[in-house]
Amino acid sequence: MTQLMGRPILGLPSELDSRSSLADLLAGVRTALLTLSVVALPVFGLWVLAPYGDDTAQGAARTAFGLWLLGHGAPLARGPEAAPVTVTPLLLTAVITVLVVRAGRRVARRSRGRGFVRWRSPLAMYAGYQLVAAGAVAQCADPEAALCSRGVLDLLAVAGLTAGALGYGLWTGLGRPGQLRRLPLPAALWPPDGAEPAALRALGGWAGALLAGGGAVFGAALLLGSAGQSAQRLGGGAAGWLGMLLACVALVPNALLWAAGYALGPGFAVGAGSHAGPLGTRLGAVPDFPLLAVLPDRRGPDWHLLACAAPTAAAVVAALLLGRAATRWSALQTATVAAATALAAAPFGVLAGWSCGGALGTRRMAELGPVPWQFGLAQSAWLLALAVPGALLARWWHTRDGAGPTVRVRVGVYRLVCRLAA
Repeated sequence: MTQLMGRPILGLPSELDSRSSLADLLAGVRTALLTLSVVALPVFGLWVLAPYGDDTAQGAARTAFGLWLLGHGAPLARGPEAAPVTVTPLLLTAVITVLVVRAGRRVARRSRGRGFVRWRSPLAMYAGYQLVAAGAVAQCADPEAALCSRGVLDLLAVAGLTAGALGYGLWTGLGRPGQLRRLPLPAALWPPDGAEPAALRALGGWAGALLAGGGAVFGAALLLGSAGQSAQRLGGGAAGWLGMLLACVALVPNALLWAAGYALGPGFAVGAGSHAGPLGTRLGAVPDFPLLAVLPDRRGPDWHLLACAAPTAAAVVAALLLGRAATRWSALQTATVAAATALAAAPFGVLAGWSCGGALGTRRMAELGPVPWQFGLAQSAWLLALAVPGALLARWWHTRDGAGPTVRVRVGVYRLVCRLAA
């Protein structure tokens, strides 16, 4: 009794907050199953509604596993000829990424305030997620599956996306530790104070406005195209309609990026030897699918060049954001930051172009989506041509006569109040 009373009732805080590796492993498994349920519930719902009796529950489960892997960017194959399927439904990718990032933030909140990150928890969670991925790859390894896995490549794709999303969640959960170091440039070309957040805001404004413009182009194509007629031809029963609707919704982000590539100028491929762009379109035979029914016919440059207004407006948005932050910078610093922002848009454009395209088969369907390097270089070209002079012009507008418009308005209001008070 004396020994028991002499011991502290509560242990150290690190002992109270400790979690076993098994609990973290199960947390990773739970996160993977949560992302899998986003795909599995619609698939099993369609399987129940489908009037076909030859498909089993195991086949529906394999389809759900395949779509889950495809949402991670994993390359799959279909049919006895092992036709490649590499077009990633970006809506699934976005949902999976958000859920994994939230899991990483929960781990970071448990580790905050201890001076270091306890890597055991995130590594165990990461391992639990990969266990589910290994099970999914094993389930889809059967050549008779609707979507057949490619083994190591699929595991690497899941591992890469999970590592990036989990790492970002940890970083943001810990308050974004670390700072950018200044580059070894001459003093006149050093990034001024506030350059990094201003450049990030400009890139975010450019991306958001470009996607909005792509949405406008895509919406106009839906109104002018024959997507509704294609849907009526393909629709057959409740399961067929719902399946086609879910497939179209999952590919809407891809369609927005394709429309953005169209507006930027390079356009996108619609199969081998086919191309759609504002300067001209040449199309061959394409599958009868609603999202492909909005493509224009064979033609040369015409009023479709109005789509180029989307990147123009996006570049103006980026220029205004940079010019607003450049009131404390010199003209050379403003031009340098704007040019760096334009060059930084290229790798993001390459990544976006690579993620939204791919293949849905061989021969005709082997090339779909924008060419990644063209998509990235087009973004940098638009920003260099419009955002750099636009940022300088916006800076001049905010700093003309030694004071910006906001300062002069405040001075005028102050003088008016003084006169009224007198």
